[in-house]
Amino acid sequence: MKRDEIRVGCGAGFSDDRIDPAQEIAEQGALDYLVFECLAERTIARENLARLKDPDKGYTPYLVERFQAVLPACSRNGVRIVTNMGAANPVAAAQAVRREARALGLDEIAVAVVLGDDVTEQIRANPQLALMESGDPVESLLPRMASANAYLGADVVRDALATHAPVVMTGRVSDPSLFLGCMLHGLDWSYEDYPRLAAGTIAGHLMECAAQLTGGCFADPGKKDVANMARIGFPFADIGRDGGLVLGKVEGSGGRLDVMTCKEQVLYEMHDPTSYVTPDCILDVTGVDFEQVAPDRVRVVGARARPRTPTYKVVIGYHDGWIGEGEVGYAGPNALARARLSEQIVRERLQLRGFSYPEMRVDYIGMSSLHGMACGRQEPYEVRLRIAARSPDRKAAQAVGFEMRTLHVNGPAGGGGGTNALREVLGVKSVLLPRALVRTQVLVEGTR
Repeated sequence: MKRDEIRVGCGAGFSDDRIDPAQEIAEQGALDYLVFECLAERTIARENLARLKDPDKGYTPYLVERFQAVLPACSRNGVRIVTNMGAANPVAAAQAVRREARALGLDEIAVAVVLGDDVTEQIRANPQLALMESGDPVESLLPRMASANAYLGADVVRDALATHAPVVMTGRVSDPSLFLGCMLHGLDWSYEDYPRLAAGTIAGHLMECAAQLTGGCFADPGKKDVANMARIGFPFADIGRDGGLVLGKVEGSGGRLDVMTCKEQVLYEMHDPTSYVTPDCILDVTGVDFEQVAPDRVRVVGARARPRTPTYKVVIGYHDGWIGEGEVGYAGPNALARARLSEQIVRERLQLRGFSYPEMRVDYIGMSSLHGMACGRQEPYEVRLRIAARSPDRKAAQAVGFEMRTLHVNGPAGGGGGTNALREVLGVKSVLLPRALVRTQVLVEGTR
């Protein structure tokens, strides 16, 4: 039987988010659903590379630790888990969850797996599609393409929940859609009811980054104070069948949830407040209003929605060369002059070795990293030089960190604390793919 109100909580806002608040909300939040949103735009491309090295990998690295923390409480309290931690390999992720449940001594649990977001072959078959960033045909990226994943919507989450599996594992699903799918299922909303889609989408948008709504990225000492940030809590939403929405957090948890934190978060990644495009609807937040109804409880009203577009946004991850970097610190009198000399030396040595770079960045950390070198700034007693450069040639990129490291005995006096690193660059661009070309599927791992 469908209920008149459900509670949906957030257990993570990105792949490296904290785990303790998720355990707290699973144990004390009186939830119906717990959503973990763990995919940034480059994450699936990264996990595709991991899967190529090991076919049993390709899901979010902290998946096991998160499920260790919340599975016992969710099983005990009847909380269903929805997450995109499956990344590039949701089937392997589902199998890992089932193994962890057995290790915890829990009953065999089923995991509903959402497939269909991987549209690599559809993109290869349509090289004429235009890149959103430049208008160039996607054909130009195909030789370097590592992944292509469509942002699926709430309908596939709803369908997965309809299997009655206690865990739903997806790959790429739009962030707000993970939350909205719980509402479509738990409140029996119509997927054509735009006032309710608006309420569910704004709820998902506000909660998708977890602690950003409860004081994280908000605190500014003496200006916007946030209490007990070491124990900051994650948010939940109480949603009524009529679309009524009140946000909250676990009583006694750290942080704050009020009109101010909500107003900041509603603008997060909101390129056009009148037309925030999701796979489920086009959201308009210009009429949204917030009301403080109790401590750490905020009512949200006024969101509007229009019909969704005929396309899915597809994020294409592609190999985009290498970045080599190095750092070295100088201290004492004349520290800045020695750091400047080091920059000159490294540039000349790289040129002597025959290397050139399409992009190079030099930072005097603490002085110029964010706003450039300020005029009239007092001479620093310590400074840290960082040089980074991008190149399609791995050897050229690696040389940057190497030359920085050699400054310890081949450069100005007093250099120390040097580091060097090399990393592969995964670029991201987008295309729009007609919905008719995307085929979704739900399969269940294990007994129901």
